[in-house]
Amino acid sequence: MIIKEFKTYVVANPPPHHGGPYFVFVKLTTDNNIDGIGEAYGVPFSPPRVTQLIEDVCERHVVGWDPFNTERLWRIIYSSGYAQHPDLTTLGVLSAIEMACWDIVGKALNQPVYNLLGGQVREKLRSYTYIYPSSVGTGTKYDDGDPIVGNIHGDAEKAPIRAAQYVDMGFTALKFDPVGPMTAFDPRQLSLEALANSELVVKNVREAVGDKCDLLIGTHGQMTTSSAIRLAKRIEPFDPLWFEEPVPPENRREMARVAHHTGIPVASGERLSTKYEFAELLEQQAAVILQMALGRVGGIMEAKKIAGMAEAHYAQIAPHLYCGPVEAAANIQIDTCSPNFLIQESIETFGGFYSDILEKPIQWQDGYIIPPTEPGLGVVLNEEMAAAHPFEGNVFSPNQDRPLD
Repeated sequence: MIIKEFKTYVVANPPPHHGGPYFVFVKLTTDNNIDGIGEAYGVPFSPPRVTQLIEDVCERHVVGWDPFNTERLWRIIYSSGYAQHPDLTTLGVLSAIEMACWDIVGKALNQPVYNLLGGQVREKLRSYTYIYPSSVGTGTKYDDGDPIVGNIHGDAEKAPIRAAQYVDMGFTALKFDPVGPMTAFDPRQLSLEALANSELVVKNVREAVGDKCDLLIGTHGQMTTSSAIRLAKRIEPFDPLWFEEPVPPENRREMARVAHHTGIPVASGERLSTKYEFAELLEQQAAVILQMALGRVGGIMEAKKIAGMAEAHYAQIAPHLYCGPVEAAANIQIDTCSPNFLIQESIETFGGFYSDILEKPIQWQDGYIIPPTEPGLGVVLNEEMAAAHPFEGNVFSPNQDRPLD
């Protein structure tokens, strides 16, 4: 069995764009007509250029390849051009291709990928979502039916109302960034006013949800080390489950300084790739919750290796997801077979366009994801729906439309 052809898709994600304004997929097809689907995350170029990069790599390295030989293919692509370095562009392309190969392998063997990587550890996966605005009022006891709109993360009145609504939906963990938008000039020292408002938002959300829900402080590297430590001291009494990327991820030693000055577990990893960068994160004791994005980190096997390293350090994994449903499906495969899995990011309950673009939606029930039993990644792209929603814009990152950006 060899890969005989490939096809790329850039799919527009309709408003409200949860998961990003577009998704980049690649489909590989073998000479015995088994298809595999993969997804690239956050390649920092416009979508048409990203598909050209994927097509170039497929033409040079993938067509004619046995999809079972993913380790060798990984090394060849990773080392192409005498690079052999955790470059996010190369790794985004490589992740999508490797993911599609595993989808093919699972289908060829009639097994879900998690059964090929150690088997099922747990029957359901706890999930969390960002706190997103609501375009319609819910009419619950927590509000009067009016929509909750705008950037609500830093709003000490709206954020707790919306958080309580998500708890009513069944979520037992929620993520929000009380600090405010990230900028190209971070890290910065927060003002006393900003520190006080962030503390108030966390306090009010905790009071709204009580002990029914974990709070995940999803900052985006906006702060200097000293500012992050100051904020951590203010919010420690509200017992967050984690403090995410309190400083930019490029300096693991400074992130470790934050970790050593707070009792809140530090989480990081969505902007890192390969086992090499995550090894440094663990060696520096900069984070104990690893958030690899499978469409960027190097794919499924690379994520499994990172999970193994984390296990040896008593660290846990909570794969990142601000992407499409194919990366979500790959995350679910790794979660299911990893003993040190903590929690999985979801895009609310995986409804709307997230389900429309799949032949069968990802199953979410009462705060948990139900792992699929179908072979491969367990999802099938609805190619008619994908073709009917081509992306025609020119943004450079799927993060552009995050709730706080």
